[in-house]
Amino acid sequence: MAENPRKPARGLEKKANRRGAARLAAVQALYQMDIGGSGLNDIFAEFESHWLGGEVEGEKYLPAEAAFFRDIVSGVVRDQKKLDPLIDEALSKGWPLKRIDAILRAVLRAGAYELEHRKDVPGRVVVSEYVDVANAFVDREETGMVNAVLEQIGRQFRADEFGRG
Repeated sequence: MAENPRKPARGLEKKANRRGAARLAAVQALYQMDIGGSGLNDIFAEFESHWLGGEVEGEKYLPAEAAFFRDIVSGVVRDQKKLDPLIDEALSKGWPLKRIDAILRAVLRAGAYELEHRKDVPGRVVVSEYVDVANAFVDREETGMVNAVLEQIGRQFRADEFGRG
């Protein structure tokens, strides 16, 4: 999937790095499920045995926090019918979620899920992390859209962190 996945920094496998790797893997898994129709159990088996902390096509992937990965992927699958209308509402008029590239749909769904359900992670960190993930796949203009949409969703779920503006 990603042609230049995050390379592991020597000796820096902190929790934040493992979570960042889990977010990247979750987005890739959601993308694969969206375009390929893979089921949840197949995705978990494939990613946990081949992608999370492994080497694929000569590229070493950062070790990912597997429980965090599973929570994001299964949460998005479980809550997709609730998340998609929220994302649609936050997108510019005339650009419904179904018209957005599959990789960006995966980024937005994962980010929206985490903003709603992972209160243990600061909202601005969630937005920043998913902008970084999007940056691995798309142009800067599209990462700006990811930032704007997730900030708007963040205001709904975490008004105390984002303000109402």
